[in-house]
This record gives sequence, C-alpha cells and structure tokens, in this order.
Amino acid sequence: MINEDHTALDAAALRRLQKAIEADVEAGLYDGANIIVSRHGEIGLHASIGYADRKAGRHTTTTDIYRIFSMTKAFTNVLALQAIDRGQLALTTRVVDVIPEFFGRDRFRTARKGRINLAHLLTHRAGLVTTPTPLPYSELGNLDKVIDAICQLDVVGEPGTTLNYSPALNHALMAEMVRRATGSDSVRNLMRREIFEPLGMARTALGAPKEWGKHYVPIRASFPDGGWLSTADIEVMEEIITEDAEMPWVGAVSTVEDIHTFAEMLRCRGEIDNSRILSPAILDLATTNQTGDLPNDLYRGLAEARGWDVPPGNFGLGFALSGSGTHASFFGPTTSPRTHGNYGAGTTLFWVDPERDMTFACLTSGVMEESENVLRFQRLSTLAAAAAL
Repeated sequence: MINEDHTALDAAALRRLQKAIEADVEAGLYDGANIIVSRHGEIGLHASIGYADRKAGRHTTTTDIYRIFSMTKAFTNVLALQAIDRGQLALTTRVVDVIPEFFGRDRFRTARKGRINLAHLLTHRAGLVTTPTPLPYSELGNLDKVIDAICQLDVVGEPGTTLNYSPALNHALMAEMVRRATGSDSVRNLMRREIFEPLGMARTALGAPKEWGKHYVPIRASFPDGGWLSTADIEVMEEIITEDAEMPWVGAVSTVEDIHTFAEMLRCRGEIDNSRILSPAILDLATTNQTGDLPNDLYRGLAEARGWDVPPGNFGLGFALSGSGTHASFFGPTTSPRTHGNYGAGTTLFWVDPERDMTFACLTSGVMEESENVLRFQRLSTLAAAAAL
C-alpha cells in the first residue's frame, strides 16, 4: 500500500520501487518481498509482494516471519553498545579480560589474542579466521560449544590493521562478552529483555519459536556453487535455526514491521515510544566511519570477480555505512554518507538515512547470490532514496 497523502515522499517514485520488485519476482530473480519505506516516522510504502513460498503457491503477507541471517548482528551490536553506554564494557576492553579462556588450551597458539578488544570485534578488524562454521552445522546452535571452539583457533591477522568481515566469530565473542559483563543467563533472554520487549518487537526472537511455525518463510536458494557460500550452506540454516539455537551472528527471526520498528529506534537516536535503548552519544560514534579507507576483504573478492571497483569497507561500530562514491553498495550512491544499517546473506536489508530522516526495511524470500544481492539492493535503495522530496 502506498500512502498517496505523504507530503515528504513522492508517491510516483514509491510506485516505481514497488513495480521494480514486482518485475524482479515475475522474472524469477527472487520469490517475494515485504518492504516498508518511511520518512519523518510516517510510512509511505508498506507492501507484500510475490511469494513467501513460490513452490507451494503461498503468497507473501505482512505476518511472514523470516530467518534474517546476518541482520541478527544488528541486535548483537546494540547489546554491545548498550553495555558501553552503561559502563559494563568499553571499546578498549580486551576479549581475554572477560573471556580469559580465549587464550586457548595450547600456549603456542596465543599470539596476538591478548590484543583483540571490543572495538576490533565491532569493526571486523580482529584478525580472526573468516569461517562461518567454527563447529559442524549440527553444533552451531550451542553457543557454549561455539565459544570454546573459537578460543582454540589461531589469530591469522594483525588486530586493528585489516578489515575482513567476520560472518560468525566476532559476534559470537561479542555476545558472550556482553552476557558475562551483564551477568545474564543467556544471550537470547538478554536480547528479548533489552531490545525486543521494550520496542514491542513481538515477532522477533533469537532462535525460531515453534509456535510461530506456520508463519516462517522457507529458505530457498538457487545459484551456482563455487562462490564463498553454496546453496547447501544457506538452506541448512532452516534446520539449525531452531527454537533452542543461540547464534547471535545469524540465528534471529523477525518480520518487516519489527525490523522497521528497530530501524526507527535508530532514526530517533536510540529512543522510540518512550523506550530508551541507546544514547545519542553512542549512536553518533557508532554511525561514524571507524575503518577509514580500508577495503572489506570479503567484498573485495566479490568486486574483483565482477570487475567492479573495490569499495571501502565503511564500517562504524557494528553498522555498515553508505559512505560516498560510485562503487557497488547495498545502500546505493544517493543515500547520504552516514546512512547506516545491516544486511543478511542474499535476503535482507535495513537502513536509516539520518540526513533525509528516512527508513528502509526489506525482507525477501528466495536467497540470491551475494554479488547479485548487492546489485539488487543498490537499485532498490536508489529507487527508495529518489522518493524523498
């Protein structure tokens, strides 16, 4: 539905955005989408398009619940920023100060571990290996086992010097640091208590509650193997993101309305509906480029394979930033440089443009190959930004 009376968003531009998604779905690029675009807190476009499950003929609805993959990291980021706000952790807090077993059981594999701090984890500059599976898939839902496995791994890079997106390890460690610093029994309960309940995100959880079963969007991937992730790596997530799984890097489920609410909290500088989640001070820091011109080594590989210019990583504290330039980007070239948000492999994106006071949330069904996903969201983000009057 398009709000024709929205005075700050161009209805014709929003129609172009919706029609672009409809055309993508008809062409089979992906199966469907739930999307919300708002400005100044007023929704201009709220649409359910295509299929939640094309194979079963199940159409997309606003009640669909998605496994949001790495968008989960946004919630873990906020827990870490909250802990900084409240004096429980600092950006300079070393991992070993909170998780002393991070040194590992082999004293010959401790090199550089004592230097990795929370800031390194938040900015993907810790120098840890980039594996998404420190354990076999069948054990990834057990956070205690994951932390133990990470503690036995080597540090392969120089902390603080290179930016290499960490699909799992950084946010597992970060979540465990926050859990211990706050004395919480689990990261799942901590997220629920500190983020989801205060914001009224009633259909969001870490893990996939069984009671929501009929609303889940199945994970379907169809792209050639040979890339960084295979279709099997993607589709197995439907099996391992269970009710009991605790994976604070990839294991959350949510709806487009809940993600929009979360993003609106960020747009409103940490508070919405009288619920203060973060301070404006920590958000100002978190949405400022902390990685300079460093490229993101993972996305460098995607860019080089496609013959694109290699983009800078553009990370704040946990949040990806738009930055400036004409390189390929999830946020597109026309959002303002401090536009910030998070994304999930081949499927999901939200962003907040503070200069335009604008929020974008889009959850899709049918997982795309990641470089194609970048192009898709670059185009959709540009169409959305064009609606701002």
